[in-house]
Amino acid sequence: MSDKLQLLAPQWPAPPGVCVRVTTRAGGVSVGPYQGLNLALHVGDDPIAVAENRRRLNALLPSSPLWLEQVHGVAVADAGHAACAQEAPVADASITRDPGVVCAVMTADCLPVALSSVDGRIVGVAHAGWRGLLAGVVEATIQAMAVPANEVVAWMGPAIGPGAFEVGDEVRDAFVGASPEHHSAFRAAERRGKWFADLFELARQRLHAAGVSGVYGGGTCTWQDSERFYSYRRDGVTGRFATLIWYER
Repeated sequence: MSDKLQLLAPQWPAPPGVCVRVTTRAGGVSVGPYQGLNLALHVGDDPIAVAENRRRLNALLPSSPLWLEQVHGVAVADAGHAACAQEAPVADASITRDPGVVCAVMTADCLPVALSSVDGRIVGVAHAGWRGLLAGVVEATIQAMAVPANEVVAWMGPAIGPGAFEVGDEVRDAFVGASPEHHSAFRAAERRGKWFADLFELARQRLHAAGVSGVYGGGTCTWQDSERFYSYRRDGVTGRFATLIWYER
């Protein structure tokens, strides 16, 4: 594994000045199951190692990211207002209208969804695992941005892919009950009562239903790519990588 920190820059038609970056495992000091650039304090890693990993990341960003206490809910924090808070806001998304303020979510299989207004003057990112998607975290983030959904574009980051994300009847039934369209995002597994779920397709459907037509990214599977990404489903005890968004003047 490389000892140099690597930030992935997605290829998508980002609005002017909007920057999205994704961290990988490369360039960190964590060891054991957290080996690499683990950015999470809540997974059992050495806090000193996490602090050093965050310091290294901060050196490449316009400001320190607003880290969240993620709970698979729908609360959205204003990163500009919360930047000076003593504790991480309990939220699963953040937005900002302030240039240089970095919004961030941490994941290890859940889907990060970066969002921007088409003029690039308001950005945000949502932590969208299946619970968050079903509860409406993407829609809540768009609502918090306070711009028409047809003036929003989205990019979907790395998450567990449809060939690895097995769920039960209760998850499929909940989604299909919310929208019959979600039926196409599930494929029967060999085990009775089990299904392979496509988080990317579920998020794409939710975004389109909300009025967002410009949806990009998706398809990068955390479970398959152990070299670059942490995966909770694959490893159990593991770290977290981050998806970050901000805009420049």
